[in-house]
Amino acid sequence: MGTISLRKAGKRYGAVEIIRELDLEIADGEFVVIVGPSGCGKSTLLRMIAGLEATTDGQILINGRDATSASPVDRQLAMVFQSYALYPHMTVRQNMGFGLRLAKVPSATARAKIEAAAETLKLTPLLDRYPKELSGGQRQRVAIGRAIVREPVGFLFDEPLSNLDAALRVDMRLEIAKLHRTLGATMIYVTHDQVEAMTLADRIVVMKDGRIMQQGSPRDLYEKPANLFVAQFIGSPKMNLLPCRRDQGGRLDLSGEGDLALPMPGTVEPEKLGARPEHLALVAPETGHCRGVIEASEYLGGNMSVFVRAGRLGLINVSAPADTPFRVGEAVGIRIDESRSSLFDGTGAAIGA
Repeated sequence: MGTISLRKAGKRYGAVEIIRELDLEIADGEFVVIVGPSGCGKSTLLRMIAGLEATTDGQILINGRDATSASPVDRQLAMVFQSYALYPHMTVRQNMGFGLRLAKVPSATARAKIEAAAETLKLTPLLDRYPKELSGGQRQRVAIGRAIVREPVGFLFDEPLSNLDAALRVDMRLEIAKLHRTLGATMIYVTHDQVEAMTLADRIVVMKDGRIMQQGSPRDLYEKPANLFVAQFIGSPKMNLLPCRRDQGGRLDLSGEGDLALPMPGTVEPEKLGARPEHLALVAPETGHCRGVIEASEYLGGNMSVFVRAGRLGLINVSAPADTPFRVGEAVGIRIDESRSSLFDGTGAAIGA
């Protein structure tokens, strides 16, 4: 079992708060990805869980046991760092077995653990090579293998793919996802890359300024963002945010550029309408919910990103088929999928969420 609980956990450096009364429950076998911009506290939080940073407020529980003041070794967690942190004078086999040797695990047992992990990670032919003879992806797999052989309560990943090129990152994402399915272990993964979060996570935790802004499944965060920050951070390209207001007839007015017959829950006044580019469609200029002129387009192979300048609504990104007949300089209408849009109030909170 590998449950991890944070209860009002905090981290302060003097008067500066880095993590603020954070509550988080991670279930046994769950893959949780923590995302956020640089400086939001996500790596500090991971190091607090690992015991590499002292927790100044609250508690951290591992398998129900208070581990707030426990040493890193007593927490039985394995951490995979952004840098591979391999010993250059040791072979792959020796690097993977170093922790076992320190723990005085019998050599026969250690050998079996190393060979089993190497088989899982496709490292068996590389066991007698040195780090300098490996590619970046192979080195990262060795670092993961070193964690696996310890059979920890949980795995902690601190931006493990950031040093790899784009193609290798895709390959390693698949490897890590497969590893989670194989081991069924608890995993906490920190990244600033929301694509990694969307493709790997059972649950995503979005952080800003040391606080959790929203947590949930990738689909929930993508389709039902709780606030403007999450709406803009999750998703590539970003969600379009259009200024709006309730008109006298109770309909949603897009700042005088068009209107929608959206139901308006309660009495909260909307200030922004959020719509993903793929939830918009280009139509004839006399139709649709608003209109503008195509300012630029980007051919992406299977589709195009079309940028429409729509008066006071600003620049709107529409995902269109690659064979769209509309061209730069043409006037177009934009139809909004009302069932897939979000509304936000003046505080940035989602209305009706």
